[in-house]
Amino acid sequence: MGYTEFMIEGRNAVTEAYRSGKPIDRLYIQDGCQDGPVMTIKREAKKHDTPIKYVTKERLDQISELGKHQGVIAVTAAYEYAEISDILGNAVSRGEPPFIFLLDGIEDPHNLGAIIRTANLAGAHGVIIPKNRAVGLTATVARTSAGALNYTPVARVTNMAKTIEDLKKEGMWFVCADMDGTVMYDLDLKGPIGLVIGNEGEGAGRLVKEKCDMIASIPMKGDIDSLNASVAAGILAYEIVRQRLRG
Repeated sequence: MGYTEFMIEGRNAVTEAYRSGKPIDRLYIQDGCQDGPVMTIKREAKKHDTPIKYVTKERLDQISELGKHQGVIAVTAAYEYAEISDILGNAVSRGEPPFIFLLDGIEDPHNLGAIIRTANLAGAHGVIIPKNRAVGLTATVARTSAGALNYTPVARVTNMAKTIEDLKKEGMWFVCADMDGTVMYDLDLKGPIGLVIGNEGEGAGRLVKEKCDMIASIPMKGDIDSLNASVAAGILAYEIVRQRLRG
């Protein structure tokens, strides 16, 4: 697969992309555009949970590659998204209890790419990200993953808290990274597990955190109070790997 983000420009082109089932990562719409074709695109975006960014004409002119945007530009993902069933199936095919990363609101594409790379190297069966208020599978994410996107399925969901509830019914347990949690070495992280990593600045959302069975902290001895999200994900992931290897 390539690492290119694709721009779809113009009202007819964007409408046809939706009708053909092409996954749209996000939409840029010019402020004030309210005519029939644009309203149709907005309805399709709502139906498919596509994030919309309202911007000035000048901003659209900057983004445009063709100069024919007609007030609308759609951006497609560099990679196609998987389904959660694909991730669970990955665990079954490898004969292992599921190990899944759930990323609640990661906005930096370099962090997302690095975490996907870590997930692959740690033997995780897949990654789940939210559709809104988070970066998608952009070209930068693909490049930063260093090829891991070819092997690690990434699913995108509308409601992370509900997804955790549904996966609990499949027998999974969930641990959330948070500074105020129990030191990770004191937790039992074996078995079917989901590792929840929150937003770079605020951590996991309250509802997501409440759905988790365990809250894990990473012991820190320095003078600053937090780790980069991708670094925290790597440290916790390899504690899970260590415990799974010990059985």
